[in-house]
Amino acid sequence: MGSDTETEKKKAPVALAPIAKPLAGKKLCKRTLKLVRRASDAKCLKRGVKEVVKSIRRGNKGSLCKMLVTMEQLCASLQSAKSKSLCVIAGNISPIDVITHVPILCEEANIPYIYVPSKEDLATAGTTKRPTCCVLVLTKPTKGEISEEVKEKLKSDYDQVVTEVAEATSAMF
Repeated sequence: MGSDTETEKKKAPVALAPIAKPLAGKKLCKRTLKLVRRASDAKCLKRGVKEVVKSIRRGNKGSLCKMLVTMEQLCASLQSAKSKSLCVIAGNISPIDVITHVPILCEEANIPYIYVPSKEDLATAGTTKRPTCCVLVLTKPTKGEISEEVKEKLKSDYDQVVTEVAEATSAMF
């Protein structure tokens, strides 16, 4: 009945994993992928499960290595040790065992995370051709420096997305 172009425009429904919670809505998904694109352009992005897990583990190491005396000092050090990163995980991963440990690591390291419906869209936003399971958005690059203007745009997008992710997560519980 229809031409090939009509069938190409219609996307097949995505089979989401049962653990894909909190899942980004349409608006939040668009903002999140925009943030991933901006982070990729600024070289502030870790792609793939192996890189993400390594970054989460290394970023958490050594944050509280000295003895603390009072509870106020402990709270202050925890707030300063919070990493400025966001984990974005694809919801249509098969087998699911590949990423089941990533949300747990994020919770332990106090890193917000959100699921997006498609690994293909996540890869496109991360400027890679290969479908990507997860990415870690950093607010500053691991090597080198970025301009103040790019840093400011990245920070404002990051703050906006993290606020919405926190709202989505709190609505879940």
